[in-house]
Amino acid sequence: MSHILLLLPSGRLFPREKRGEEVQEPDPWIQKVIRAFNACQESGLFALAATRPETPPPSSFRFWREFACRYLTELCRTPEGADSESVPNLPLSETEKIILEAPPMQGGEYLNAEVLERTWHGLDEWVRSEIASSGMGLADWLQRRAPLWHQVGRVCFHLAENKNQPEYPFAFLSTYAPRLSRAGRVQYQPLSRALKEYAGVRNKKVLIKLLSPVHLASEKSTFIRELVDSGDVFQPLAWTPEEAYRFLKEVPSLEASGILVRFPDWWRKRPRPRVSVTIGEKKKGRFGADAMLDFKVELALDGRKITVTEWKKLMEADDGLVFIKGQWIEVDREKLSSVLEHWKRVEKKTAEGGISFVESMRLLAGVPADMQADGSTKDASCEWSYVNPGRWLSEILAGLRDPNNVEAAMPGRSFRGKLRSYQKVGHKWLWFLSGLGLGACLADDMGLGKTVQVLSLLLARKKAPRKTRGPTLLVLPASLLANWKAEIRRFAPSLKARFIHRSESTTAELHAVAADPCKKLKNVDVVLTTYGMLLRQKWMLEMDWDRVILDEAQAIKNPAARQTRAVKKLKSRARIALTGTPVENRLSDLWSIFDFLCPGLLGSASRFKNYVKNLDRLQGGRYTPLRNLVQPYILRRLKTDKSIISDLPDKMEVKAFCGLADKQAALYKRSVEELASALNGTAGMKRRGLVLTYLMRFKQICNHPSNFLQDGEYDSADSGKFDRLKNLCEEIASRQEKVLVFTQFKEMTEPLVSFLAEVFGREGLTLHGGITVRKRKKLIDLFQKDDGPPYFVLSLKAGGTGLNLTAASHVIHFDRWWNPAVENQATDRAFRIGQKKNVLVHKFICRGTVEEKIDELIEEKIALAEDLLGGGAETLLTEMNDKDLLRLVSLNIDRATI
Repeated sequence: MSHILLLLPSGRLFPREKRGEEVQEPDPWIQKVIRAFNACQESGLFALAATRPETPPPSSFRFWREFACRYLTELCRTPEGADSESVPNLPLSETEKIILEAPPMQGGEYLNAEVLERTWHGLDEWVRSEIASSGMGLADWLQRRAPLWHQVGRVCFHLAENKNQPEYPFAFLSTYAPRLSRAGRVQYQPLSRALKEYAGVRNKKVLIKLLSPVHLASEKSTFIRELVDSGDVFQPLAWTPEEAYRFLKEVPSLEASGILVRFPDWWRKRPRPRVSVTIGEKKKGRFGADAMLDFKVELALDGRKITVTEWKKLMEADDGLVFIKGQWIEVDREKLSSVLEHWKRVEKKTAEGGISFVESMRLLAGVPADMQADGSTKDASCEWSYVNPGRWLSEILAGLRDPNNVEAAMPGRSFRGKLRSYQKVGHKWLWFLSGLGLGACLADDMGLGKTVQVLSLLLARKKAPRKTRGPTLLVLPASLLANWKAEIRRFAPSLKARFIHRSESTTAELHAVAADPCKKLKNVDVVLTTYGMLLRQKWMLEMDWDRVILDEAQAIKNPAARQTRAVKKLKSRARIALTGTPVENRLSDLWSIFDFLCPGLLGSASRFKNYVKNLDRLQGGRYTPLRNLVQPYILRRLKTDKSIISDLPDKMEVKAFCGLADKQAALYKRSVEELASALNGTAGMKRRGLVLTYLMRFKQICNHPSNFLQDGEYDSADSGKFDRLKNLCEEIASRQEKVLVFTQFKEMTEPLVSFLAEVFGREGLTLHGGITVRKRKKLIDLFQKDDGPPYFVLSLKAGGTGLNLTAASHVIHFDRWWNPAVENQATDRAFRIGQKKNVLVHKFICRGTVEEKIDELIEEKIALAEDLLGGGAETLLTEMNDKDLLRLVSLNIDRATI
C-alpha cells in the first residue's frame, strides 16, 4: 500500500495510507520507517536518515529524509566526547530555503520556520537521550543504530588561503579529532599523528576504523586517491589554484564518505561571473497579463557590471579559480560562453516587441520559459546566469508580495462593518492584482472572511465611474446563494445585485435578462449565478465582465468537466478565485485553477504534467521555482497563524443553507398537504400533538427521507444536507482539522458516520444515549489524540453535557433544536476551557422550508426574554392559527430544490 507522510495542524508528522492508490507490494524500507513513526515522531525521522532506501521513496518521505540527514550531518560533526553539546540551530535562511524546496504534500500549508525549528530540536533531544540511555559514546551508538553515519566528522580536511605565496595561494592539511581538551574544546591533530598514536598490531583495528572514510573517499575521487597513494594526505601541502579547485569540486563526495571538510566561506556562495538578465526596467503605459516587457543582457559579478577588459581577462584565464576584483571566483569559460550566447539570442528575438509577461514570470521564478525541465541536475543556465526584475517591474512585484503597503481604494462608509487588519490586507491585495488585470487566488482558511473581503472590493470598485466598469460576475455553488445574499444584505446593502438562478428569480425574469443582458444589467454591480447555470445561460459566456469571481473554486479542479470548460470561456478584465482548499498541495488542482486565473502561466496541461514529473528527478531545490512562480498570485492565511488568531473571535457562527433533493421536496410537499387536511376540526391538546408530530416529520425529511421513512436506505443523493456536509467536510479534511457533528436523532448517527467515512477516507466516532459511560471516556480520549479520528457524530442529548472535545475546531448542527440554549450547550463541547483553537459553528438550514422560517423567527425573538424561547420554537408554533402555521411550514419549491 502506498503511504504519505502528512503534516498535522499541530506541526507533527504522521504516516498514512494514500487514498485512491492501487494496492502495491509493501516496501520494506517504508514499513520500517512507519513502525518507527508509530513509536514517536523523532524515532521515525531518525529511521528515515539512518538507512538508505532501495528504491526512490515518495516525495514526502524523501523531503523529510533530507531534513533528517541535515541533522545527522551536523550531529556527526561533533567529535568523540562532545556528546552533550547540542547541534546548532538551523539558520533562518536555511529554514526559508527548506520550506521553498518542500514538495506538494498534505499538510504542507502548516510547514513554517517554527515547525522546522521545533522538529529539529525534538530530534536532537531524542537522539541525545537515546545516546545517554545506551551508555555508549556517539561513534559507537551511531555504529550500532546508523552504520551509514558512524564515522562522519572524525577526520577533517582543511583548505585555507595562503596569501604569502602568490604561486601557491592555498594550504591543505588533514586532521583528526581524538577527543575534547580539558577546557571542553575540540582539538584537531594532524592526521599523521594518528599513525603514531595507533601504531602497533594492538591498535590496528582502531586505525583502520579511523581511516575508513579516507579510503572510501579515495574510491570515489581520483584526486583523493592520488593523495592517498603518494602519502601526501598525511602532510601539510601548498596548492596552486588548479589543485584547490579540484579539491573543492570533490567536497560533496568527501562529505558523503564521512569526512568533515572545512574551506573558505566564499566557496559556499560560489562567486562566479554570471550573465545578468534584467526584465521590466522601463515603465509600461498599461500593465497586464498580456503586457510585453523590455529585456536586457549584461555580465556581472556580485551584482556589479563586468567591463570589457575584465571579461577579456576572464576568457584568457584557465578554468577554475581566478583572482579578480580582490576575490577568488569560479570560471568555466565554455559554460559561461554558452549561457551568454543563449541569452543574447533571446535578447535579439525580443528586441522589437519585448518578452511576454508569462515568460518573464517563469524566468524570474527559475522555471524555463518553455516549461521544459530535463531530468539532470540544474542546467548551466541556472548555474551561470540569473534573472532579476528591473526597477519598474520590481515595484509591481513588491506590491504582490507585500500588499500591506499598497495604495487601494477602500469601501468607506458603504461597508456596514469593520474589516479586521488581515482582511484590509486582503482587500488591498485583491484591489492591486485585479487592477493590474492579473488573476488572484484568495485561499484563506474557512471562517476568515473571504466573502467580506470580496464585498469590500466590490464596494470600492463601485466608486469608479459607471462607464469604466461593467457588472462583476460571481459564480458559486447553489448551496451558497443564500449565504451570499445574507452577507450582501448585512455588509453591503448598497450593492445592486442580480441573481441568475431560479431560487432567487422567476422564469420570466431570467428570460428577460437573457434576451437583453446589457440593458437589464446596466445599473447592476454584481451578478450572482451558479456553476450549473453557466451551462444553461450561455449569454453569460458572451458578456464582457468587469471581474469574474469564483467561490469554492475547487469546483473547477477537473479540467475535463463541462462546467470547468464553461468557466474558462468567461471574458473579464480580471479574475479572482476563492477557495479554502490548499491548492498548492494538489498540483493537478493547481494547474486547472491557474489555467482560469492566469492562462498560460503554467503552460498546457500536458506540458505542466511533464514538467512536474521531471521535477522529482532533479536534485536539491526541485520545487522552489514552481513555488516562486505561483506564490505571487496566492494569498493564504491560516487560523493557526499567530498574527491572525489574535484578531479573531473565539467562536464564530455561520449559517449553512442547503437545498432539497427531488425526493425530499416531494415528500415534504405531500406532508404539508396531509397536515392541512389533518388540522380540520382538530383542537386543544390533540392539535398541539399533531403539530409537534408534523414539525418532527419536517425536520426528518429535511435531514434525509430515510430519517422519516425508516427504510434504512440513506442514499446521499437524496439529501441536500448530505451534499452540503460533503462539500464542507472535504475542506475540513483537506486542512486535517476535526469536526463535531450534532443531530437530535439517534437513528441519524450511524448513517452520518458511514457517509463521513467516505469523505474523510477514515473511520470516525459516534456517541448516543446507548453508549456506556466507560466507553464514552475511551471515545473522548481517542478523539482528543493529535492523530485520532477526524470527526465525531453525536446525538444532541448525549453530547450536550459532560464532554470536553477541544480537539475540534468545527461544530456542525446537522439539524436544529430550535432552542438557542440547547444548541449553545452542545457547541460548548468544543468551545470551552482548554480550547486553543478558534471554533467555527455551522448551522444547517434547508431553504424554502420550515427550517429557514423558524430560523428567521428565532432571529427576531432572540433579543427578547430568554424564557420566551425556553420551550423551543415548537411551542410557539403550536399556538399559531391554521393559516399562519401552514404558511410557515409550506414549501417554496424554487428556493428549496437544489
